[in-house]
Amino acid sequence: MLVITRKKGESLLIGENIEITISKIDDGSVKIAIEAPREITILRKELYTEVESENIEAIKIDMNILKKFKK
Repeated sequence: MLVITRKKGESLLIGENIEITISKIDDGSVKIAIEAPREITILRKELYTEVESENIEAIKIDMNILKKFKK
């Protein structure tokens, strides 16, 4: 993991086409602006984790239900 210190208005680049700019710093929170191509998906990690766990739950199957269809 890379840790970088930035001040309001400063940026960092990821690759050649993603720029992250610090736009506001308040008590305990930071607002960032992300400039990236439209084809790149940007998600908050907590949302990604929630969707991932819901997808795992959705594919769990009770095999007994399938056996009943076989009859």
